[in-house]
Amino acid sequence: MKTFQPQPGFVVQAYQFALDPNVSQEAALHSHCGAARAAYNWAVGWVTAAWWQRKAEESYGIPEAELTPWRPWSLPALRKTFNAVKRTDPRFADWWQENSKEAYNTGLANAAAAFDNYATSKNSKRKGARMGMPRRKSKHRARLACRFTTGTIRVEPDRRHVTLPRLGTIRTHEKTRKLQRRIVNGTARVLSATVRQDRGRWFVSFQVEVKREPTKVARSDVTVGVDLGVKVLAVMADSAGEIRSIPNPAHYDSVLKVLKRLSRRVCRRQGPDRRSGQQPSKRWVEANAERIRIYHRVANLRADALHKLTTTIGSEYGTVVVEDLNVAGMLKNRRLARKIADAGFGEIRRQLTYKSQWNRCRTVVASRWFPSSKTCSNCGAVKAKLPLHIRVFRCAGLDGCGLVMDRDENAASNLAALAAACSTGTGVAGDLGTHVPKPRGADQKTRTTRQARKDPAARAGGATPTHSRTETRDLQQDTTTQPGLW
Repeated sequence: MKTFQPQPGFVVQAYQFALDPNVSQEAALHSHCGAARAAYNWAVGWVTAAWWQRKAEESYGIPEAELTPWRPWSLPALRKTFNAVKRTDPRFADWWQENSKEAYNTGLANAAAAFDNYATSKNSKRKGARMGMPRRKSKHRARLACRFTTGTIRVEPDRRHVTLPRLGTIRTHEKTRKLQRRIVNGTARVLSATVRQDRGRWFVSFQVEVKREPTKVARSDVTVGVDLGVKVLAVMADSAGEIRSIPNPAHYDSVLKVLKRLSRRVCRRQGPDRRSGQQPSKRWVEANAERIRIYHRVANLRADALHKLTTTIGSEYGTVVVEDLNVAGMLKNRRLARKIADAGFGEIRRQLTYKSQWNRCRTVVASRWFPSSKTCSNCGAVKAKLPLHIRVFRCAGLDGCGLVMDRDENAASNLAALAAACSTGTGVAGDLGTHVPKPRGADQKTRTTRQARKDPAARAGGATPTHSRTETRDLQQDTTTQPGLW
């Protein structure tokens, strides 16, 4: 599908506002989001029905040419078929006119995207984890959301109301003056609006094409390396020799004791039960609402802190170097998963990506195997191993450097130096036009693995030779690790 391209000098930005709908408006919001879910389930069932029919026919020995034809899952095809059956299908015939056409289009568009992701992932053309076949959304667990792209989408001049198709004018919990002022000045144009329910509150997000002049950074000739961590959220070392540390706010840990107490209170009261049809008590609803407010506040505090951090970095330095962290793999560590998720490593990199484009700065991402923590920032010697519990880097290179430095500060200094090597254009550290073979060093595997039991090279009778597990000695830094550019 063709993606939207903003005009030169414009960027696509989102403005989110909390809503205060009345009873009838909240019922209409639930109805639109439910219609989107119903359309999604219809599309998934309509497409996959042909798949299962073909599989059954193949088991009967029917030739390929006589099998049931594949059903297309593109958005125009799904929309055309849905419009033809919605008047006669008993699942939609009685109530489809109560909602906007955008509600059904939302579900069909999500289904088309889900099938595209499944097809590209199955053909190994999609990055990330393998995507499975789209499944139906449950009424009780599906996320309530609906997107409007046509019709009356307006921010009212009183800066306290918004107007959406078929939903009418809804009061906002906060003022919309920041967006309304841009619209009046002609520097913003609303493209679409998405309503969703999150933590018991309704929100509207406007996708806006905004005119944004590039901001001149304070120090355009300075490079900074950002090393993310748990105890200290970010350690920044720039090319001017200045090192700064940003403490980790640990918003979730600060309220963990309160959340445990509120969770125990919720468990002691009569909650809902779908199996028996039991309705929650009023005391349970009040206790659960109080617990949800704590979660909502933690999420808002985390988002505010990350935005302030990334805005400060993007508006001060001309070049920013960060690591390509395997956050999904790090979250599998049960001892650090909660703290890593609370820090928001992936969100920091995402925000630095688009904010650097706004300021026209250069962002360099170091390779995932670049040994930033194991490399001495003074002499370039690389340690064979450096356990996580060792927080002080001590150089033991062949030239006797003897550098003693904080582990995170040393890693940030190495990241800052990597950007200088990337900009030389010599092909040594980051020339994208030169392909240099990557040697085996301490940045990857440093131990010899044991031979498998069924290895044909093993001796008969179980008398396998003793395999040594020697570690490689400290190596000098190899500068052929090629960083990528955002």
